[in-house]
Formats: sequence, structure tokens, C-alpha cells
Amino acid sequence: MAVERFEGHRDLLTGVAYRILGSVTDAEDVVQEAWLRWSGVDASQVRDDRAYLVRVVTRLSIDRLRRVRAQRESYVGPWLPELVVTPDVAEHAELADSVELALLVVLETLSPLERAVFVLREAFDMPYAEIGEVIGRSEATTRQLARRGREHVQEGRPRFEVDRGLRRRLTERFAAAAVTGDLEALTTLLAEDASLVSDGGGKVKAPLRVIRGAVRVARFLSSIGSETGARRFMESLGAESFPGFEVEIAEVNGGPAAVVSVSGQPITVFSLVVGDGLIRTVFLVANPEKLSRLRGSR
Repeated sequence: MAVERFEGHRDLLTGVAYRILGSVTDAEDVVQEAWLRWSGVDASQVRDDRAYLVRVVTRLSIDRLRRVRAQRESYVGPWLPELVVTPDVAEHAELADSVELALLVVLETLSPLERAVFVLREAFDMPYAEIGEVIGRSEATTRQLARRGREHVQEGRPRFEVDRGLRRRLTERFAAAAVTGDLEALTTLLAEDASLVSDGGGKVKAPLRVIRGAVRVARFLSSIGSETGARRFMESLGAESFPGFEVEIAEVNGGPAAVVSVSGQPITVFSLVVGDGLIRTVFLVANPEKLSRLRGSR
């Protein structure tokens, strides 16, 4: 009985933990630890399973985030969240928006408490009083944390309302230009102040600093899209041969992304921030550890 009661909330708990941590692997570890705690209590004394388990998972996530933040400071190059496939975006638009890559990147700038409050309030519409009970703070303090979190997010999050259809079409055009190394096409798609943020995690060759400016971003993308650049990229992955690439547009973290695969295995994902009909930011994720959840799930 205790197992069924816990499993009925597993998806919710994993969703809360992932949004706080930005890592599915860490989220699953937190949920497993929550299960161990749940299995050790008298479940018959728990009046509200959901509230109890969300409180446990949130507190565990906050503690883990404090620990992993120190590790991320020594990360090789920019750190980007672990990617997840998000099907049925239209049906679950609000929840999909809460795992947008651009949003998760901004959430990295919040304190652990601010991030937890933001996630519980904005993604799961939890009342302030209930959030306060979860994090062990008064309702007034919780409201202050929520206000500060929203202000940070509004300052750092791209201020563009983009039609999903337009974003998908731009992603398709971007993918076609990038994989062929079409410098001119790439330049016309990028805003003048566009930037590229790449995460290779020291596992594969990737820029260790943000590339800024449409010309510089387009040149970099063109260089890896050419056959010579592609060969070098495959060599950085440890490949001994150069098989053909497959590129598809898939829903990743709540939006369309260009997924580059070899023999069915994703090796790179391009996720775009679009505004005013142009590409503002290119997130390039090539760290294999960040792509493991995409394999076989699309």
C-alpha cells in the first residue's frame, strides 16, 4: 500500500526536483532518497501524501543544490541543464514552459531557496502558505523570496513572446543551414547581437566561452557544419570513422530543438531563443551525460 501511495506521486516529485536541480540524474537520486524516508515512516499517520512528499523532495533538492553548486563552479566551460524530451507540449503548455532551457539557465542565478519557491509557485501554483511550510519559512518571508526570484527571472529571461510555429520553422531553417555549413544562411537567421552557449563538459570539444555576435556565431557553426569540421567533431567524440549525421526537430525542454544523431544516438542538441523573427541565443549541448535521457525516447 505504501508503495502505491508513493508511486502515484513519483512523476510530480521528479518534476519538482528536476526544476530545482536542472538535472534528471540528481532529481531521480532525490526521489529515491525520498522513497527511502517514506518507507521508514508510518504512512498511516500521514494525512496528505502529496504535501508530505513534496515537502521532503523539495528540502532534499535544496540541500543537494547547495552541494552541487560548488561542483559546477569547477565545471569545464559553461554549465547547461540536462535535457529531457517533452511530448504533448500543446496539452501541457504551462508545465512545458517551466522546463524551457532558457528559463532553467536563468534559475541557476537564484539562491536555492528562491529557486525552490519560484518552482513551487510558478510551475505548480502552490499557495504561499503551503510553500512556507515546505521550506520552513513564514508566509511573509516566502512571498519576499518569490518576489526576488521573479525579479531575477524577469531581468535575465529573454523578453520575447514567440509563436511556437514560427520558432519551429526557424529551428528547421537553422538546422538546414548549420549541417551544411551555409555561412550566409546562418548569418541572416541570427540577430546582430546573437550569442552561442555551448556545454561539452570537458567530454567533447566545445567552446569554453560564450561566442558573441552574429558573424562569429555563424562562422563557428559553419566550421563544424562543413565536412572537415564534422570529422574533427566526431574525432573529439572518440569516433574512429565518420558515419552520416541524422538531424531531426524534436520537442526538448518545452520547445523545438535540432537533435543531431549518429546511428540513432544523439550527439548534439541545438536549442534556440528566438525574438523579433531572429535567433538571439543558440544553446549547444554536446556533453553526452546531458543527452542520455534523449536516447530512445523520441
